Amino acid sequence: MFAVRCARDSSGIPRFFIGDTADSPTLVVAPNIKGLKKMKNSPLYKGSLNTIIMRLLDENGRMYGYEITQRVKEITKGELQITEGALYPALHKLEAEGLLDVEVEKVDGRLRKYYKLTEKGTKETVSLLADLEEFIRNMQTIVKPSLGY
Repeated sequence: MFAVRCARDSSGIPRFFIGDTADSPTLVVAPNIKGLKKMKNSPLYKGSLNTIIMRLLDENGRMYGYEITQRVKEITKGELQITEGALYPALHKLEAEGLLDVEVEKVDGRLRKYYKLTEKGTKETVSLLADLEEFIRNMQTIVKPSLGY
């Protein structure tokens, strides 16, 4: 069972919080403002945050939190937006599980945390992506069998 909660941010944009409870969102999805596209199948995003984070770190080597949120927004053309309230607990959990290392650097007079995959994290990313590809293939076979996956 999961909870979905909608709230408007300071600019009036609706944000959809998806999580185990309304008080602990794991991911936030916002409609594209230009087309006000309707959010489709938002429950499918539940549980994807760790995979998204680990894939980006695998691709980029190391990233800081805000950079991760902006990259997801860029890749999805604004269709998927991750808030700090969802991202940082996920990063801390991945770090506690030994999947991420943290490097702290001073940038423009401020401390910035960079996250990168550990060896264990790299192996887990390969496994997660293989599982995801298999899931997508199976779903595609069910949903659109004519495509011949």
